[in-house]
Amino acid sequence: MVLPGLLILVLLIGKGNFVCQLRGSAQPPELTQDGDFVIGGIFSFRTGFNFREFKFAQVMIFAINEINQSPDILPHVKLGYKIYGNCGTMDILRAALALASGLKREIQDDHCTKTDTVQAILGHSGSRPTIAFAQVVGRFKIPVISHFATCACLSNRKKYPSFFRTIPSDYYQSRALAKLVKHFGWTWVGAIAVDNEYGFNGIMAFIQAAQEYGVCIEYSEAFSSSDRPKRLLKITEVIKQATSKVIMAFMSHREIKLLATALHRQNITGLQWIGSDAWITDHSLTDSEGHSILQGSLGFAVSKAKISGLGNYLKDFWEDVFDCSLSESVPTQQACSGSESLQNVDSQFTDVSELRFTNNVYKSVYAVAHALDRLIKCDAGGGLFSNVSCADPKQIQPWQVLQSLKSVNFTTKEGEQVYFNSDGDSPARYELVNLQITNKGTLAGETVGIYDASLPESHQFIMNNIPLFPCLQEVPLSVCSEKCLPGTHKVLQKGRPACCHDCIPCPAGEISNLTNSIHCMKCPSEYWSNKQRNACIPKEIEFLSYNEILGTLLAIFSLLGVFLTTITFIVLYCHKETPLVRANNSELSFLLLFSLTLCFLCSLTFIGRPSEWSCMLRHTAFGITFVLCISCVLGKTIVVLMAFRATLPGSNVMKWFGPAQQRLSVLGFTLIQVLICILWLTINPPFPFVNMWLFKDRILLECALGSAVGFWAVLGYVGLLALLCFVLAFLARKLPDNFNEAKFITFSMLIFCAVWITFIPAYVSSPGKFTVAVEIFAILASSYGLLFCIFFPKCYIILLRPEQNTKRHIMGKTSHSDINY
Repeated sequence: MVLPGLLILVLLIGKGNFVCQLRGSAQPPELTQDGDFVIGGIFSFRTGFNFREFKFAQVMIFAINEINQSPDILPHVKLGYKIYGNCGTMDILRAALALASGLKREIQDDHCTKTDTVQAILGHSGSRPTIAFAQVVGRFKIPVISHFATCACLSNRKKYPSFFRTIPSDYYQSRALAKLVKHFGWTWVGAIAVDNEYGFNGIMAFIQAAQEYGVCIEYSEAFSSSDRPKRLLKITEVIKQATSKVIMAFMSHREIKLLATALHRQNITGLQWIGSDAWITDHSLTDSEGHSILQGSLGFAVSKAKISGLGNYLKDFWEDVFDCSLSESVPTQQACSGSESLQNVDSQFTDVSELRFTNNVYKSVYAVAHALDRLIKCDAGGGLFSNVSCADPKQIQPWQVLQSLKSVNFTTKEGEQVYFNSDGDSPARYELVNLQITNKGTLAGETVGIYDASLPESHQFIMNNIPLFPCLQEVPLSVCSEKCLPGTHKVLQKGRPACCHDCIPCPAGEISNLTNSIHCMKCPSEYWSNKQRNACIPKEIEFLSYNEILGTLLAIFSLLGVFLTTITFIVLYCHKETPLVRANNSELSFLLLFSLTLCFLCSLTFIGRPSEWSCMLRHTAFGITFVLCISCVLGKTIVVLMAFRATLPGSNVMKWFGPAQQRLSVLGFTLIQVLICILWLTINPPFPFVNMWLFKDRILLECALGSAVGFWAVLGYVGLLALLCFVLAFLARKLPDNFNEAKFITFSMLIFCAVWITFIPAYVSSPGKFTVAVEIFAILASSYGLLFCIFFPKCYIILLRPEQNTKRHIMGKTSHSDINY
């Protein structure tokens, strides 16, 4: 197999022995130690001496030495290491190839099979260089375990078949960040990423997850620390013009420091930053000019951990290298100043209070050690390879370590479980960090919550009771449109993201009882929306009631009619022997007054909540009492006509229409109406009906007619009798008499017919309870018309003009017999 950039020549020399000779030379590692199995490491601490990377390298050495001293893992086996401190993608790639090929100039072996290749490579901290060399090294099936490379693209097993990591993928971080944004109600955010694969993959995963949670992205920009200043100025202008106040920054500490400085110089403040783990806990943020605007930033970082013994190891290393003492208890040595050849690093090297990514290096070493331990301790028949075979403990190959790593599962001394899924990713566990300025003016991360993707969805995100925004009265607001309160629904603004909407009140009869409702819900048929349109309330029940003004007035006029009719009856009864009463058929007059009393009373059955008996009673009582009334008037009219015909010589008509015939006529006309009503009640009677369709906002209780034919038959029969009575009275209006009752009957029937003719269109067109009111009005108007027109003149003469209540005055010049039979 040919390695890129390296040529291996196989030469046959000597006594038939094979010699593998490496053409060219490779740079030796900065830190090295021989061992039975060698683990490689790449940490970019060399150029400018990156203090954090150097600490990673020392932790790797610490873990290897700890394993070598442990009897529980890899006993009688010594681990070695080769650690490179290269910087820059090409140099890092060269270091990886050097670790993959080995450094010995010649390897002599019978079959030239012995190699100087490392069993695994730890690193790198950055996603970009890791992407570069992991794809190449993966072709040789050499495991690569990163403690810091989070790009979701590295989970692609086809491109990176040998890649593992002890830090969660950005896929989980991006989803956690999206959930965090949603948690605080920030639905309108900006997104800025570093211009490389790490930034693009991370920000795209965030945008996708944010959209699933209903968060909209106002803008998405990218830049890198190597871009021209013009690019950074353009991004600051975009931020300045934007309406969103929350920015998701998926970048490294280099880019965020440049961006913070640029915004600080333009005095752009009031922004809420959401940061990726690449910068949210970086100690160098305080070095930037505009670090103050990052106060309050939120982001996820890998969980803090403790590594027992590491602090003492780092202190010992520092003292040995610089020949000084970090402890005041050693007076013979010069005290360390904290800047021994390492500029401005203070005491961070020996600080083990917050081991985040450092712990990932520690876990990576132990993961390789456990993989080797499984291969060495393999029992026959329980191996990891085909036919459950085991590896040769003396010649373990990197591809065998790779296979063993896939099933590694162990627990650290601190109780943390370490394993890899099918994509080589570790469990996604984060701490939510809030950047706050300390008393010294530096930025420090305060843990305010946790996120564990292995838990159920509803339990993944847990907040601590620690104030996140100590300088603010409330959580910052970043929305494109205000929330739509209950009673309204969202209508998207044309051409804008889904978070930009207008709040439109729900139509009548529909409600929304949730904030930001997309649709309004229709109320059930028995309910209607309240004024606020946020709740369905029972519809108002409508019927003509005694408790309302209209019902009260109609009842008063009805009782007033009864009272006046009673008074009229008393007046006529007290003067029943007077010529005026006798001359106008007193018996029919009293029967007419009785029927008018019933007419006034029957109008009361139309008022009140409809019931089964009231619905049947109101129409039938109305029909029968009015026919009785009209029959009496018709009888009086016929009597008048017959009386004047009887005055003619030889006429004998009055014997055909005497008192008996008058009673029979009234009874006959009334019985016909009674028969109609009986048929109506028998076939299809009126019944109480809940009308829910006439009005949308209220329920109408009414009496359904049952049979419309029955109702109009009753009404038509009353009209027929009234019309007949009107015609006969009209014919008798000019008969010679000082008190011709036919004139008053004609006028009363004229009023009666006018009322009921106008009643029909008014009845049909009146809505709801007003239909009943119109019917009551027609009953009262026609009843008052009969009462006033027929009996008011009589009462007037009886009470106020008694001198006219004489037979001579009533008979006048025309002499005819008394018509009171």
